[in-house]
Amino acid sequence: MRTTQRGVTLMGLIVSLFVVIVVALFAMKLIPSYMEYFTAKGAIEAIARERQASTPAEVRRAFENRSAIDDITTVRPADLEISREGNEIVIAFAYRKEVPLFANVGMYIDFAASSRGQ
Repeated sequence: MRTTQRGVTLMGLIVSLFVVIVVALFAMKLIPSYMEYFTAKGAIEAIARERQASTPAEVRRAFENRSAIDDITTVRPADLEISREGNEIVIAFAYRKEVPLFANVGMYIDFAASSRGQ
């Protein structure tokens, strides 16, 4: 009885490693942008929940303090859109981030967040 060999060929191994490396490179370039977005989103949600900041100037000052601690550089206090819906303060921001991938190839990502969760 003769059995056939099973396993991964050298070419299959090289192709699969190439795919894993490309995905890892994209992830290493994109994850910091998403982490900063979620940090900024958490900051505006926390400021809106605290209800201590009642005027736009106080909201901007509170965001500036949080962004200094959390190292948020893409959203500045002047970029915040602050409105009031009933007794609730709604804070929002939107921005576009360009992430250079390699050579002259990059990716644009549009981020938008609101303290209302929309």
